[in-house]
Amino acid sequence: MKAQCRWSAVTQRGVSATILLSALAVAAVVAVALTALLVNIFERKQEAKVTTTRLVEVTRDTTDPAKWGVNWPKQYDSYKLTAQLTRTRFGGHGGSEALPQEKIDRDPWLKRMFLGYAFSIDYRDRRGHAFMLQDQENTQRQTKPQTGSCLHCHASIMPLYRELGGGDAMKGFEATYKIAYKDLNKKLHDMGHGHTVSCPDCHDANTMQLIVTRPGFIKGIQALANSQVATPFAPSIERWRTAGKATPYDPNVDASRSEMRSYVCAQCHVEYYCSSAMPLTFPWGKGLTADQVETFWNETKMPDGGRFLDYKHAETGAPILKAQHPEFELWAQGVHARSGVACADCHMPYARDGATKISDHWVRSPLLNISRACQGCHKLSEDEIKARVDLIQQRNFDLMQRGGVAITALMDAVLAAKKDGATDQQLATALELQRKAQWRLDFIAAENSMGFHAPQEAARVLGEALDYARQGELAALRRGPAPAAKVAEAASVPAMVPTATAGKR
Repeated sequence: MKAQCRWSAVTQRGVSATILLSALAVAAVVAVALTALLVNIFERKQEAKVTTTRLVEVTRDTTDPAKWGVNWPKQYDSYKLTAQLTRTRFGGHGGSEALPQEKIDRDPWLKRMFLGYAFSIDYRDRRGHAFMLQDQENTQRQTKPQTGSCLHCHASIMPLYRELGGGDAMKGFEATYKIAYKDLNKKLHDMGHGHTVSCPDCHDANTMQLIVTRPGFIKGIQALANSQVATPFAPSIERWRTAGKATPYDPNVDASRSEMRSYVCAQCHVEYYCSSAMPLTFPWGKGLTADQVETFWNETKMPDGGRFLDYKHAETGAPILKAQHPEFELWAQGVHARSGVACADCHMPYARDGATKISDHWVRSPLLNISRACQGCHKLSEDEIKARVDLIQQRNFDLMQRGGVAITALMDAVLAAKKDGATDQQLATALELQRKAQWRLDFIAAENSMGFHAPQEAARVLGEALDYARQGELAALRRGPAPAAKVAEAASVPAMVPTATAGKR
């Protein structure tokens, strides 16, 4: 019995020692793991604090993005991806082709609308930011005289503006419309700044804060701020108005960071007038809707005192307004803008790279990056999000195509009337309605979201385009004397735009 007890005691001591050793081993492993975790957390915190190591000095005149890429390689790597082929169902082209597809071949009614204007010669799908200068230099529209103002949105041009203005960029900008595009572009390249829109166009070289540099935008946003139009998408303008407008509205001083994440895009993705007749103009003095911009242009006079127009239609003689690419204007009417969602939130969403959070500089459609561009707010599957967007875009596309049929019928009716001997006075109403219809149809056709930026507003504009086109067709078919009052009536159909009260929430 004693021996048995001794054996039991020895066994218990052995088991206890084994348990103790095992516990010590586990504790050691846990301690090592915790130490490694703490070290990793510390390293990540340090990595997050030091997001930039300046290896080279860059200034506001450093327009080559590769030089900025030495200091900010993560952003530069994604920026270079804008040269990649990207497509969605209703837009985008990108890619390595010499030039993207012609819109005017795919939709012949566009070519018909633009007869008398260079866009009837060459009007192509858009490509990524990497090609914005190259495509402008190579377009067949260059076979016609072009103004140097066109470089405002396609090149990293601020050093050239400062050079032309003796240090005053605004003064230099205001002189460029008098200079031929090819001459100004050559000077840009000779100065070593022949790059597409680049880092210093949106970032302060010292602080990397977002900045607005483009004089056209600065003048345009100041005109909007000085108007009485509600700006729910830009609360800083409302605050500036309330504060008494002591100094001109300055987006670089008065705007919030969230607003700047849209303003830097709105420097270029907008409607504007660009020709050798007068300085580049952003038409925001009456507001941003299609109707308000139309009113602005209707109240603008050409330098010779004549009525404002982009061109006279080669077939009908109608005085046409040509819309450019009013993404900012249409976005401002949508629910995303009113909810404080900026352009960069969807087109340049944040991405994690190690411990750092950066804006993705591969600027592209959110449909190509749904997980980060959309699902942060919309807790839906990718398939559901795609289906909802597709439905919106398909409906606007169908309306746009019907508008193309209607504007073609209007032009056919005018030509038939002219063939039968109708006078300009008899066709005045029809031509005025062509101006109104074509402006609205082009406003959505030229805008690059197929109506998604503000679906109901886009559908309203296209509906009015259809209505005016059919009214114009009937006016041409009826012809007969057109009293001045009738022409004025056609030109002043009440615009269905938000009031200042309705615009506030």
